[in-house]
Amino acid sequence: MKPNKHESALAPFRHRTFTVLWLAALISNIGTWMHSVGAGWLMASLSPTPLVVALVQTATTLPVFLFALPAGALADIFNRRSLLLLTHGFMFAAASAFAALVWMEQVTAELLLLFTFLLGTGSAFTAPAWQSAVPQMIPREDLPQAVALGGISINLSRAIGPALAGMLIVTYGMALPFAANAISFIIIIAALLWWKYPTPAVNHMLPPERVVSAMKAGMRYAWHSQPLKHTMWHVMGFMFFANAAWGLLPIISKNQFSADAAFFGLLMGAIGIGAILGALCLPRLKIRLNANQLVALGTVITALIIGYFAVGSDPALAIIAGFIFGIGWILVLATINVSAQQALPDWVRARGLAVFLMVFFGSMSLGAAFWGWLAGETSIMHALFAASTGAIVFTGLAYRFKLQQGQYLDFTPSLHWPEPVVRENVTHDAGPVIIQIKYNVAENDREDFLHAIYRLKAARQRDGAYHWGVYEDAAQSGCFIEHFAEESWAAHLRHHERVTHADKALQDTVLAFHQGQNAPEVRHYIAAYPPGKKAG
Repeated sequence: MKPNKHESALAPFRHRTFTVLWLAALISNIGTWMHSVGAGWLMASLSPTPLVVALVQTATTLPVFLFALPAGALADIFNRRSLLLLTHGFMFAAASAFAALVWMEQVTAELLLLFTFLLGTGSAFTAPAWQSAVPQMIPREDLPQAVALGGISINLSRAIGPALAGMLIVTYGMALPFAANAISFIIIIAALLWWKYPTPAVNHMLPPERVVSAMKAGMRYAWHSQPLKHTMWHVMGFMFFANAAWGLLPIISKNQFSADAAFFGLLMGAIGIGAILGALCLPRLKIRLNANQLVALGTVITALIIGYFAVGSDPALAIIAGFIFGIGWILVLATINVSAQQALPDWVRARGLAVFLMVFFGSMSLGAAFWGWLAGETSIMHALFAASTGAIVFTGLAYRFKLQQGQYLDFTPSLHWPEPVVRENVTHDAGPVIIQIKYNVAENDREDFLHAIYRLKAARQRDGAYHWGVYEDAAQSGCFIEHFAEESWAAHLRHHERVTHADKALQDTVLAFHQGQNAPEVRHYIAAYPPGKKAG
């Protein structure tokens, strides 16, 4: 069996917008990896303790944990291209200032961590908007390949950027890689200005969501989405243990392999080349292995190489090990990233991905700091052996959490809820709102009905409901009331727009148990207050 044309690893390149933005992102990623290698090597020179060197990785990833959710809310509420232009402009300014400081030899360990944190903050506000924009560039059937190509972009840049940075550091000095990073932001800004961004459909009858409410909606969706939660369990454990290698790699290269910046760049490049090969092989591997098996295979490969780094001393073998590490790394990350994309409808995509990224980079930050601390308290060998063992144990424990559950779910809006009948003076900010739905169910169907309606609970809560419950009339057997609350009348009207075809299928299962010629009776109750008293 051969992959069809939609399973081709290069299929998304048929779409011009995706190709242009992918190339621009590749150039920007090369600059980012040049900065990453330069920062790691500079810190190893300024403060060679394992903890402080590992804190460079923490300073890079911690901002995503801190700011990804508000960034995702902004990306779902406002124009994503405008947000991307703003954040890349900020990163250009920060990268330029840091390059100037390095050139003037004014950088301290504290300043290095500060500017790394600032650039990480820019990345935090970029990532949800960028990832949620990918489905707007390509058709749905090409999404898995587009996500894999995004991984190729990162890893191709990892193959080019570190090697180039190492060469520039050795030949021309420390400042040049940081200057190149600043220039790379100009390229992606130009590509974003070229992009004819599609205008999303907006319901002008409803007020725009507030940022805090949008953040709460994103958290609520993630909490009640089984496909997304299962995905986050996998990424949390993998990133925590696998990041032992990333956090300690500069000091491993410097001390264990007695190498210079050029070797460190080659090692990072080998990892990137391995990841590219792994991404290109993914379509064929997916024919033989399911998502959970791919993640388990990639984790075992990664863990074994981390174990090798604990005892290895031959630079040539280290380059080969880095290549194999890259294969295992991309098998895991590409599979998990596709799983996260497939778990989300468009209305909450950026916020859901932001929650995913919080877990992703939070685990990276914690892992880098923890393994750096452990290496300082014991030794690099003991820390890497512990991380290797932990990764294998965790993937065995997490195997039961199924990935890519959203692959065959239809998340397009069904728009099948009828407009609610209300009095004329209901305002959008009125609320909270309670919705009651009355069902009449035959006695023989009671148990099956309850099982079905409790499966509907998570769908209601994902789309905005809280305080959900089902009650049976004490005087009339088979008469049930489902109720749930929402924050405001506007929130309930948004719920109408967010119900998907996958949700409709669950609702149809519940409605099949209702007896009578008429549909279940639906009533809306809005919180009432005495004159002069406000909600809360």
